[in-house]
Amino acid sequence: MRDDTFLSDRLDFLWKKYFADVSKSNKVYIKFGRKAVKRLGSIRQKINQTDTIIILNGHFRDQEIPGYVVDATIIHELCHYAHGFSSPLPQLSRFPHRGGLVDREFYKRGLCGLLQKETEWLNKNWFRYVARNH
Repeated sequence: MRDDTFLSDRLDFLWKKYFADVSKSNKVYIKFGRKAVKRLGSIRQKINQTDTIIILNGHFRDQEIPGYVVDATIIHELCHYAHGFSSPLPQLSRFPHRGGLVDREFYKRGLCGLLQKETEWLNKNWFRYVARNH
């Protein structure tokens, strides 16, 4: 089983590898949340409004979910952080997904293959997985 330490290690690795140009302007935490059917991850500022927390779907603890799906979800949330959503950075747009903003960020960072691979796996497997395990 994956745990929160695993997530923290992945966050650090992915940030250094793909988001080195994005300053970590506050403390950023990551953890597993509840098991959900539709939401893979979320990012928000904690109550004190200084720290950021990324929460991933509790189903992702299961190693049946490929690691690249977990990584792509973390990267998706890092895109939001880089665009100023739930982070102290300047907000680049009014809406976090309008106009394919996140997808464009994946492409800009050379991650279009990862995005396609994640989308393929989710389309083929996610609802069957959830039906068996939710």
